[in-house]
This record gives sequence, C-alpha cells and structure tokens, in this order.
Amino acid sequence: MVLLRGALLLLVALIGLSTFSRYLPAFSWLIEKLLPAVLIVSLVIFAPDIRQALERLGRAIAITTFDKSVRDVESTINAIVYSAIRLSNRKHGALIVLKRRDVLDEYVQTGANLDAVVTPELLLQIFYPNTPLHDGAVIISGPRLVAASCVLPLSASGVLTESPERQMGLRHRAALGVSEVTDAIAVVISEETGSITIANSGKMIRRINSKQLRSNLEAYFMPQKPNRFEQFFSRLIPAKEDTDQKNE
Repeated sequence: MVLLRGALLLLVALIGLSTFSRYLPAFSWLIEKLLPAVLIVSLVIFAPDIRQALERLGRAIAITTFDKSVRDVESTINAIVYSAIRLSNRKHGALIVLKRRDVLDEYVQTGANLDAVVTPELLLQIFYPNTPLHDGAVIISGPRLVAASCVLPLSASGVLTESPERQMGLRHRAALGVSEVTDAIAVVISEETGSITIANSGKMIRRINSKQLRSNLEAYFMPQKPNRFEQFFSRLIPAKEDTDQKNE
C-alpha cells in the first residue's frame, strides 16, 4: 500500500507537469520515452500483489460447492487433534499448516511432496525425532497431506519480541509468520514444554487443550455453507473481521 500510494502520487505529479508540456518540451519527450519502462517496472514491483489479486478473482469466479464434505473435514480434524495430543505428551516438536483459501504452492515447493491421506500414524511418523522429514512444516489441504519438511517465512511483526512469546523457537516464529502473510491456520507443538499453540491472522493462542484445539479447527473449517451469492463475494473479498485482525 505504501508503494501504491507513492506510485499514485508520482502519477498525479506527472499528469500535473504534463499540462505544461508546451513550455517543457524536453520533459514531455522524456516522459514519452520512459513511460513503457515505468509500466514494466511497475509490473515487476507489484508482481506478487497482482498474482494474489488474480488468484483471489479466479477463486471467486470458479463455480464450486462447499470445498470438502463434512466427513472429510471431521476425519482430518480428528487426525490432527489425536496426533497433537500424542506429540504433546511425548514432547515431540511439530508444525502443521492447514490451507484455507490462499495458495501455499511457494511453501509446498520447499518441502517433500507426499500427497497422502491425513492420518494420525503418518503425522506421528513424520514428526518422530531424527526422521528425515521431522524438521520444517507439513502442509495439509483438505483431507490430503500435500508436503512435509516445508520452509515457512519467519514472523517480522515484532509480536514475539514484545511479549513472553519472545523465547519461542523457530517453529512458533514460522507459524506466526505464515499466518501473517496467508490465511492459513498453523498448529505448533513445543519440543520443550509439549504445549499446543494455534496461530491465525498474526495472532497466537497458547497452551490449548484438545477440546480447544478441536473447537478452533471446527470453527475455521466447518462453517455454515453459504449460498452462491454469498460464496462468490466471500471468495472475492476477505472477511471484514479477518481484515480488521490483520490491520491490528
């Protein structure tokens, strides 16, 4: 947004100066020659934002029903909750990222592609200490575990440095980081204390139990099915409460 405001201010200034082009022929010639280059540079600078906007538009236009059946969602949540409790009791560190609307392909590509059904046995095996895939995050999309050992962006918000969470490790920083740049939900199990933390929209809920974890996941992934009109606009425009949370 800062870049966009700067670009708009520059554009307004150029339009204002162009009105005096008959008095500034050299300036007018310079603008005429530089305009194509400015357009190309703008596309390069705003490429990630343009891609995100087009992806959101594409998801809105797509004619789809409710993403996954209730049975698939329940099965996935059950597997995650059961695994989280077992990992917590054993103090095995873990980072589980659940995809919502935003595309996570850039993070999937950093890990090992699995494309397997989410089961407690699979999650427990992945996060068993010293196994090849236990470092990094697993990314889950619907009932499928897409990839493991994925690298996520670390939080740059300063939240962890201004609170008791500043002593948290890289898993918590990565969970908070991916929740800041996407709408994904991240579940973290601490390797030191075994506590379970959930991250969403740049905020963290710490030391939750199995019931709280289940209720949070159900709230995020088992909403009431909207009608087609509401579904289109919810895909096109982020929910107001999510926008407010990110702005905070």
